[in-house]
Amino acid sequence: MMPPAKKEVRPSSRGGRVRTPAFVKNQRGVKNWKEVSAWLEWRGIEDIECITPDQAGVARGKMMPSKKFTSNTSLALPSAVFMTTISGGYPEDGNGFHYPEDDGDLKLMPDLSTLTVVPWEEDPTAAVICDLVHQDGRSVEFTPRNVLKRVLAAYDKRGLKPVVAPEIEFYLVRKNPDPDYPLTPPVGRSGRAIGGGAGYSIAGVNEFDELIDDIYHFSESQGLEIDTLIHEEGAGQLEINLRHGDPIELADQVFMFKRTIREAALKHEIYATFMAKPIQGQPGSAMHIHQSIIDKKTGQNIFSAEDGSETDEFFHFIGGMQKHVPNALVMFAPYVNSYRRLTQSASAPVNNKWGYDNRTTAFRVPRSDPAARRVENRIPSSDANPYLALAASLACGLIGMTNKVKAEPPVLTTANADEIDLPRGLLEAVDLFEGDEELCALLGKSFAATYAAIKRAEFETFMEVISPWEREYLLLNV
Repeated sequence: MMPPAKKEVRPSSRGGRVRTPAFVKNQRGVKNWKEVSAWLEWRGIEDIECITPDQAGVARGKMMPSKKFTSNTSLALPSAVFMTTISGGYPEDGNGFHYPEDDGDLKLMPDLSTLTVVPWEEDPTAAVICDLVHQDGRSVEFTPRNVLKRVLAAYDKRGLKPVVAPEIEFYLVRKNPDPDYPLTPPVGRSGRAIGGGAGYSIAGVNEFDELIDDIYHFSESQGLEIDTLIHEEGAGQLEINLRHGDPIELADQVFMFKRTIREAALKHEIYATFMAKPIQGQPGSAMHIHQSIIDKKTGQNIFSAEDGSETDEFFHFIGGMQKHVPNALVMFAPYVNSYRRLTQSASAPVNNKWGYDNRTTAFRVPRSDPAARRVENRIPSSDANPYLALAASLACGLIGMTNKVKAEPPVLTTANADEIDLPRGLLEAVDLFEGDEELCALLGKSFAATYAAIKRAEFETFMEVISPWEREYLLLNV
């Protein structure tokens, strides 16, 4: 048995000695507003970032002095923030979506369990993730964190608790302020541009030792737990695996990790990008999601029976994924660029098959002991909003268990060279999403209408841009 931790003792202003409460040393989160004040004071925090993810997973919010944050100040954001396209435009009304005429405020409600320092800021700064509610206190259905909470509440009603572990791939690229020029791999410590084919290469990781050290230091100071870090197949492509846990906590971590990795890269004069396919001819970047379901009463993994065999719930979860994930693809592949990653005979699946330790299938069951039996969804790309990707994946599995959807037999051979089972483009994906009434009802109808409208508007913006391919092959030939 470990001895109890000693409390730090500091001199008081009156010449006595005061004990420093243990909670002030928490790297991430406090229990109540009383603890907030002590936590901020102990660190000398001057400013607070009150942030929340929008539909794209971009951090939106307000910054304020720490004294104002703890003085019962009411925080609000316009509802339009969550109806904005990635380029800053707004969708047109229709198909169930209606832009609010008054563009009224939504209240920001800080989740104090997410309070953490912002280690890259020069002035002492902290950040806290917020939920959104209406002025009368009702939860806002169409904000991403609330969408995931809605799905988790549906699991809770059945006495179940999902456990997830995301894996996030990303590229390091040279700074490129001109979008007309292709992205290129960065120069590492060797002084040479990074090449491809370096999967799991330790030398590839060592090319960016100082940057990776900053990622680790920034993460540790925020209470973010990295399980492993590897170099992937692409030139300058890395992957971070997170430890398994509660879906909200893990979505929060991915949300914060993306900010952290970008800031660490900028410190070293390069970009970190989570685009699904940033460099032509290089592999795409995924956000694989490992999922298992726990019975809240027993604490047991419902995918495994007492004798260690697979349960009906395991197969029904997979069946739900097979049936509904193609309809939810727009939440896993949210941009036109996302579909450049989903190509035949590539590492990214274009099917809805499953198999045991088969990386060519959409849904892989890794080798494990029965207690750790899980289903890995390999379809999401790293550009997906983590809250929405987790919500959609877990929703599809829950519908399968509820309706006892039968899974197809597992695939024992290569599955990614056959026919394509997924939508090939953004508009097709939006149509399938809107047509899945059961999925949209579970996620929330106002969210589904808002999200679909945003994606249609983003596609129309994309269609306004003339690509190099068109100039190359059409300019003098048609």
